[in-house]
Amino acid sequence: MSGQTAQAKAAVLIEALPWLQRFRGATVVVKYGGNAMVDDDLKRAFAQDMVFLKLAGLHPVVVHGGGPQIAAMLGRLGIESEFRGGLRVTTPEAMDVVRMVLVGQVQRELVGLINEHGPYAVGLSGEDAHLLTAIRRPAIVDGEPVDIGLVGDIVDVNPDAVLDIVRAGRIPVVSTVAPDADGVVHNVNADTAAGAVAVALRAEKLVVLTDVEGLYANWPDRGSLLHQVHADRLEELLPGLDSGMVPKMEACLRAVRGGVPEAHVIDGRLAHSVLLEVFTSEGVGTMVTASGAAGNQRTAGGAGNRTTAGGAGNRTAAGGAGNQKTAVGAGDRTTAVGAGDRTAAGGAGDRTGADG
Repeated sequence: MSGQTAQAKAAVLIEALPWLQRFRGATVVVKYGGNAMVDDDLKRAFAQDMVFLKLAGLHPVVVHGGGPQIAAMLGRLGIESEFRGGLRVTTPEAMDVVRMVLVGQVQRELVGLINEHGPYAVGLSGEDAHLLTAIRRPAIVDGEPVDIGLVGDIVDVNPDAVLDIVRAGRIPVVSTVAPDADGVVHNVNADTAAGAVAVALRAEKLVVLTDVEGLYANWPDRGSLLHQVHADRLEELLPGLDSGMVPKMEACLRAVRGGVPEAHVIDGRLAHSVLLEVFTSEGVGTMVTASGAAGNQRTAGGAGNRTTAGGAGNRTAAGGAGNQKTAVGAGDRTTAVGAGDRTAAGGAGDRTGADG
């Protein structure tokens, strides 16, 4: 190795130092989705990222959907989809497929990829230990409610089971199906679920993987990429966003307003994008914070500024222990998302009520 190459590698490692100090012991909820869960190389890179976070002293919690996999399985099984108001209806037959794919396929594959590096990952679903509770919701089409079947919104999160896994030194991998008060299981949007889990765990970060570079103020103008945005500004932008970005940005909005210091939408097509967000000064994607006030900006000894292009101030590393958040105690239960919250399609090309 040449001296120049060695110095470059050392510089990368040293750049991570303040972030390692800042986030050691922090809970980070990561929503796994998009191209990162269909491309084999990206799947392996994501699994490596989760193991790296754990071994670096963080507590990663993965929440996943599986819209493309569900759509593919429905097709292979010859289950015809019913549509109402342009939205796919989740029938009891389709719900059986959703559970099978999320818990038996997507979750098991990711758990296996993580566990290639050691006995780290443990899979569970919203049905386990009352982790998630949902309520059935209609879709609103042209101002009118439309029944789209077993699709729900999260109304309660009991994080005890997740906390038990984290305390045991493992990585929870959560599939987003959830029973209602009567035990009827619903498909829930994975972005919404990730935001609700982040609030319940009092996570330090929510990270949502998607298939674009971040949030654009004026899509498709790529020059309008926002590197940081505060909650009030995001709320103004929501009505004009593409339908696929709405649930992701709403999840970020609810998270930061629920006490999570920062939420991020990052490009899952970029290998190791989670590590780049957590451990580099520039970060990647769009960071959402509760407000744009200087008091909410995070500082960290000499890490430098995480420069923004969207005019929402500087992204700086975090420092003060007063801003650290820890997971809630086992007795705490948090109601995270109201039943009236909007969710949007998750399947590739399909408009569905939830991101399987």
